[in-house]
This record gives sequence, structure tokens and C-alpha cells, in this order.
Amino acid sequence: MELEKNLDAIKKQGLGVAAISYDSVAVLKSFADRHHITFPMLSDPDSRIIRDFGILNESVPKGTAQYGIPYPGTYILDARGRVVSKYFEDDYRERDSASDILARQFGARADVRSGVLETRYLRLRTTASTRTARPGHRIVLSLDIELKPKMHVYSPGVEGYIPIDWKMEEGAFLKTLPFSYPPSQKLLLPAIHETVPVYKGNFRIDREIMFGPEGALKPLVNPAGDLVLKGSLRYQACDDRECFLPQSIPVEWRFHFEGLDRERAPSELQRKPK
Repeated sequence: MELEKNLDAIKKQGLGVAAISYDSVAVLKSFADRHHITFPMLSDPDSRIIRDFGILNESVPKGTAQYGIPYPGTYILDARGRVVSKYFEDDYRERDSASDILARQFGARADVRSGVLETRYLRLRTTASTRTARPGHRIVLSLDIELKPKMHVYSPGVEGYIPIDWKMEEGAFLKTLPFSYPPSQKLLLPAIHETVPVYKGNFRIDREIMFGPEGALKPLVNPAGDLVLKGSLRYQACDDRECFLPQSIPVEWRFHFEGLDRERAPSELQRKPK
């Protein structure tokens, strides 16, 4: 379902999409019809391709209806059919979303706007790689920062000054992943004969996060079906003459929550234990 919603963005990268599962053709058709899936869904009922790729989930007991499932993941192939990258997680409840892969591997900008904030020193826009919050999905959050003329802020690694610092509220509903700030530039401060790392003009900070399980997300969803992630940006702005008091400003991203699809194919089509 998430692939279908990102299909246009995937095609813009010159890519196509095909999904493989151990489900029968009838089950896949039932699912595709129900959710209006338009890309090929390929049936591997004996898990032959799944075994060939070495991704059979051996922790599932033999003789059960679930035996034969793969570890879920995504392969990226080039035009000659060669695997150039792959995205897999040990936990089947966690997924690299299509929007996350497009941003990380292909540089697609995370441009789903969430909010704009303006202070005396800067203008800040929050964006994300998707507008939908799905349990266990990795996505990209971004801060687009436009500093006012002659202003600069200090980058991480500076000594003796307060660097920019982006924090997110964490809990079972959200896992933050390690990230790097963008490259800074060196600024000479003639009055004190120091050279310091700073950001000037416009710059963007990207970071990955992963939504928690459905049970942790649902209590945070409002009656309109929205989920809000909150954080803060701390910085000290300076111009070419003075430094101003450090500030910490709130930032947030608003998503539409989409729970797991728990509807199954009709019982007569469902896979039976072998």
C-alpha cells in the first residue's frame, strides 16, 4: 500500500516496482483489488524464489500456514537486473519505507510541508518524506533553515560557543536514529582572532526516524486521525558585531495515521497448513 502511494515518485527515479510473496495468485488479486494496487504482484507459493535469495524466515515452524514467509525487505536492481542495494530489518514489524529509500539512496527531497516558523534571526520550515505515519516505518524528517542577512549559527564541534542542536521527543512511539549535520563553513572572527565552524544563509538538516508499534502510536492520534511529532531546535545566533541570547524553539511535524491492514482474504483463499 505504501509502495502504491509512492509509485509516481519511484517512477521519477527511472524505477519500476514488483512485489513477491508466498501468497497464491487468488490471494494477491484479492488484496490488489481491495487496495487498488497497480504494480505487478508475483506469486511464489512454494517459496522457491524466497529460498533462492536466502531470505526464508526459518524461525517460523514448519507445518504452519505461515511457513514459507521471507524476511521482509526491498532490493534495488539496475537495468541489467543486478542488485545494487538492499534494505532489510531483523524485526518484521520494522520497514524501510519507499519515501525513506528514495530520500536516502536517490536524494529525493523530503518536501511534504508540515509547518513554518519565523523568529528575529531565522525562518524555519519543517518537512517530511511522507505525510503518513505507519507503524514500524522509517521516514526522513527535515529542517529547512533560512538565516536572516549577516546572521550565522554555530555548527556541532564548535568550542566555546553554543552549537545548533535538534532534539526530538522520544518514547515507545518513536525511535530516533543517528544522523549527521550538514557540512559547515569556517568563519574568521577578526576581533578575537578565532576561526569557527558556522552555518550561514540557507541550509537543510535531514534525519531518519522510525515510528513505533501501532499500540504505541494510536493513543497519540487525535479525533481527526492526525499524529504530531514534536521536537526542539536550540541555537545561538550572531551577526558580524554581536552574539544574541541562546534560543530553543519548538518544531513539529503533522502526519495522518494509517494503521496496519488486518483484513484477510476470504477464508476459502487463505493458505492452509501443510
